[in-house]
Amino acid sequence: MNSPPLAMPLRPVISRRLLLRLAAVQGATSALAACGGATADLAVGASAAGGGSAARFEVDAITNRKPVDGASAAPWFGSDRSGAVRAVEVKFAPPPSGLFGRASASLTGRWQITSVEPNGSSDPIAGVAQRAVGREVLLYIHGYNESFESAVISAAELSTGIRFKGMTAAFCWPSKSGLLDYVYDRESALWSRDALQDLLEALVRNGAVGRVHIVAHSMGSLLLLETLRQLWASSASADIPSRFGAIVLAAPDVDIDQFAATLKRIGPLAQHITVITSSSDRALGVSRRIAGGVARVGGADRSVLEPLGVKVVDASDYGWGVIGHDVFLTNTDVRQVITRAIERQGAVASR
Repeated sequence: MNSPPLAMPLRPVISRRLLLRLAAVQGATSALAACGGATADLAVGASAAGGGSAARFEVDAITNRKPVDGASAAPWFGSDRSGAVRAVEVKFAPPPSGLFGRASASLTGRWQITSVEPNGSSDPIAGVAQRAVGREVLLYIHGYNESFESAVISAAELSTGIRFKGMTAAFCWPSKSGLLDYVYDRESALWSRDALQDLLEALVRNGAVGRVHIVAHSMGSLLLLETLRQLWASSASADIPSRFGAIVLAAPDVDIDQFAATLKRIGPLAQHITVITSSSDRALGVSRRIAGGVARVGGADRSVLEPLGVKVVDASDYGWGVIGHDVFLTNTDVRQVITRAIERQGAVASR
């Protein structure tokens, strides 16, 4: 990058998630007031209360998006593809305190970016691996229709929501962040395989780095699976699987036949996979129509997926709003699925 980015004032992020929440709130205010449990928590942003919410938070973002104006100010990185991979440290302010502040934060994305700074390494990926020394890593891979801002905020929300104690990172591939750009996003995701493979290899080949846990959402699951297939084909060795922890595919927008074929090609890495599905996910319903009617993994029945050897959690009853595509971020019970997957892999590694 040409010049160091400046610290930015707090500002709300208008994202896809904000629009979905506003749409849900418009017709459901009275219903939310009458509901208890997880839905009531969502209304006040309580999922970020506790854990790391009292202090400032940071996410290491690795991206092959082209920077905007030297990445010196929002939006930092756009939707265009870059031949170079960059790594930045994204710092956040905690959610506002007080009833009004928390209610407002539940609509703006809660966490707010205060600065985006280069990680200071001439080799960005090596720099990320160095920063991970002595810690486990939670790597978030976003899905279709996401901006750089919304992706790193999701990573922060996920990490604090599950109270992850290690290093939080986000791989931000070039999405157009537009509802009509599905094909561009899919091609960009597949184009990003080499960059993601370089990152994963830098992390898992460094014995001083703890286990690498991955949560991939929607189309990000396609990118991850194709990268794991590529990594296993080129670097298969007995020690690689033990370096990975939980691999969680949340609402994966992946062709069911392609998924079955990929599982056969990634060896024991498949045993690390947990799939979060939902029959009420309308976004995956649209993807299925675009794909000529072929079922998406995130919308498939448990009876279809479990024989493939993966763990399956059906979140159909936990969605809210008009789309139901982000329940792994917005629902406490579904977030616990990720926590348990991480704990389960820890138990396996200690045997």
